Amino acid sequence: MASVLEIKNLHVEIDGKEILKGVDLTIKQGEIHAVMGPNGTGKSTLAQAIMGHPSYDVTEGEVLLDGENILEMEVDERAQAGLFLGMQYPSEISGVTNSDFLRSAMNAQREEGDEINLMQFIKKLDKNMEYLEMDPDMATRYLNEGFSGGEKKRNEILQLMMLEPKFGILDEIDSGLDIDALRVVSEGINKLRGQEFGSLIITHYQRLLNYIKPDVVHVMMRGKVVKTGGKELAERLEAEGYDWIKEELGIDDVTVTEDK
Repeated sequence: MASVLEIKNLHVEIDGKEILKGVDLTIKQGEIHAVMGPNGTGKSTLAQAIMGHPSYDVTEGEVLLDGENILEMEVDERAQAGLFLGMQYPSEISGVTNSDFLRSAMNAQREEGDEINLMQFIKKLDKNMEYLEMDPDMATRYLNEGFSGGEKKRNEILQLMMLEPKFGILDEIDSGLDIDALRVVSEGINKLRGQEFGSLIITHYQRLLNYIKPDVVHVMMRGKVVKTGGKELAERLEAEGYDWIKEELGIDDVTVTEDK
């Protein structure tokens, strides 16, 4: 049976200021959902809140994974349950090599005594790095240290491909990528596409969705999902912007705060 990620009436505050004001979304494995919207409408806040960033205070609502409220879990428990966050600004960690980090992350999701065989790990790592057109030396470099913006984003997708979560939440994974890097990153996400993988992709740009065809597109404004449709919705947003949605809703300003 396919896993289901349900976001119900989610309200989130940062430093006492309400950012999300009742978000409702349901994603099933096998589906790709895109979330679009102007800057500062809560898109990144949604991603961070789902994964449990301590700066984001959930004041109301639930996030259910197969009926279990993950808001009661620690961050590592959410990851072990099958969630993955591809970050907009990946951190640099000195002293920890890329390969050591990946192997430790994979073993953390397995039963004790069932650690991944070293040769199996190397084979899978080499295959995925080649697919993402990554320099083999990146495996032995410290995690994201000295990586370019494009290399960091490819590395996030490498982690996604190695960990194979139930749901990948990708926060502006396309920002700062040139056209070649965008193609490669998109191909990595598409490689995972299937009945055992679902994704929530946060993006500003239709260009990413030219490579990754979403099943559902959501528009966020004022901390809520205000419109949902198919890929044609993203195409109209690219052509016309957001003014027509604001006119439909009868609002003048959509910004709630700076998205983080």
